Amino acid sequence: MKKKSLQIELLFERLTLVVTKVLGSYFAFVLALTLVLFWWSTNLFTSNNWHQNIGDIIFGFTFLSLFIIQKSFNRYSALIHLKMNELISSHERAKNAVMNTGNKTEKEIRELSEEYIESDATFEKEVNIALNDVNTENQV
Repeated sequence: MKKKSLQIELLFERLTLVVTKVLGSYFAFVLALTLVLFWWSTNLFTSNNWHQNIGDIIFGFTFLSLFIIQKSFNRYSALIHLKMNELISSHERAKNAVMNTGNKTEKEIRELSEEYIESDATFEKEVNIALNDVNTENQV
């Protein structure tokens, strides 16, 4: 059962990556723009209801904004990943496991996050012990 749910999750991850890339492409925007212009041309000039026409115009612009926002998000996300990969690769002690996190599944990202939280807690304990040692040495 667990193996089947993992396969479904991986399939869903791949599907979301593909859909995200498609919705952010110029081709999808041009197709949506064509669809909205066709829709407006058939409905706006045949209907005399101004409230419906204004609602249709707002809905069309909102629909087109989805594609523009997705393109912007894809670009921003790619830039962040590129900068992060550069910082990681330039640091000698950095773990390469966090590079290209955009290609990892949500489960892998959660596991990496938990690993960093645990290492942060361990580091914090070590710092507190060292500070206590320094304080006791200064008191003597």
